[in-house]
Amino acid sequence: MKVHVDMNLCQSHGECVAIAPDVFELGDDDMLVWQEEVPDDRRADMEAAANACPMMAIRLED
Repeated sequence: MKVHVDMNLCQSHGECVAIAPDVFELGDDDMLVWQEEVPDDRRADMEAAANACPMMAIRLED
């Protein structure tokens, strides 16, 4: 699955990092970086990260 983050919405709260630190990371400048391709068996974690985002900036695509 593909993970998209709208960086126009993201405010680097880090909720996604807390849920999936192997996929999402806050860089030294507090800018979010992430893996764009994630195995389908991680869907539950990615949905949890998307749902936890206060800015609703994370979108998943099959």
